[in-house]
Amino acid sequence: MIICFLFQITKVRGLIGPLSDKESVYCSDASISRYLRSRNWNVKKAAQMLKQSLKWRKEYKPEEIRWEEVAAVAEKGMLYRPNYCDKYGRPVIVMRPCNKKSTPAQDMIKYFVYCMENAIIYLSPHQEQLAWLIDFQGAKMSDVSFKTSRETIHILQEYYPKHLGLAMLYKAPRIFQPFFTMLRPFLETELYNKVKFGYSDDLNTKKMLEDLFDMDKLESAFGGNGDTGFDMNRYAERMKEDESKIISFWTQAKPVS
Repeated sequence: MIICFLFQITKVRGLIGPLSDKESVYCSDASISRYLRSRNWNVKKAAQMLKQSLKWRKEYKPEEIRWEEVAAVAEKGMLYRPNYCDKYGRPVIVMRPCNKKSTPAQDMIKYFVYCMENAIIYLSPHQEQLAWLIDFQGAKMSDVSFKTSRETIHILQEYYPKHLGLAMLYKAPRIFQPFFTMLRPFLETELYNKVKFGYSDDLNTKKMLEDLFDMDKLESAFGGNGDTGFDMNRYAERMKEDESKIISFWTQAKPVS
């Protein structure tokens, strides 16, 4: 089994060809494994998918996005990585659509990519997934863009395969259900199955969150006992501190999770 696994990884490496130093950091065995599993262990399809990711990374340069470039979007509190993980060790990303406040779509996408890159750096050696908590409290349909949502799904599925472990849509208004149905054709089955709807008055939601999180750390917006959530000053300090780690990661021959 292990020999077969390594053989398939070697075949993918052969198909993608020579790599730059930075691409070599990205194309670890663990990373190639994610692409293989995403394409049901089809070597040719996995290699093609990985080539598209490398092309996108070369053009978009996600690892080079710096805090100063996204701070203006971040201060709105619509998207951030809180300073805790779930019980599985998965870094958490919180989204609040009601704080969108007319953010241009491409600025939102850029900040989303920044958050993904930041969270992935903090994955433990044997963890590859993230947990998303999306708080719809106070959100209106005008806060949710179909085009931006579709682009976010595309980036997540095509360039960050297997990194999503859970997406909890918390307190989503009923009017959001038809919107989610419209997005369904763009979601691969595995990703679709990781999307869960949760409500504050639902006992199953409460149990799910208690099973997944330390309730003393989970913020109160999701029924936890933690602090109230986003503090721009503290968050900015953390992100600035993280940058040295991110730069160091991409400038050394160290495999990515």
